[in-house]
Amino acid sequence: MNEPTNGTKRLYRLKDGRIVAGVCTGLRAYVGIDATLIRLGFALLTAFGGLGALLYLCAWIVLPDETDGVSIAESFAGKGRA
Repeated sequence: MNEPTNGTKRLYRLKDGRIVAGVCTGLRAYVGIDATLIRLGFALLTAFGGLGALLYLCAWIVLPDETDGVSIAESFAGKGRA
């Protein structure tokens, strides 16, 4: 689902391999880094100043879900999920 027909990559929150919201698995599919390393990065950023939790929360709100292509922010604005 990350490869549209025009050849550009899209970043989605994925359901496969999801632990919380699918942000790390979406980043894994997009950049090709193991999701465990991405989770560790978020945990370290959270432990050293709390930035990791803030970044994860923002990504959760802004990144669209792979099933319907609508983010949480877009759904609150009335787009998608009718």
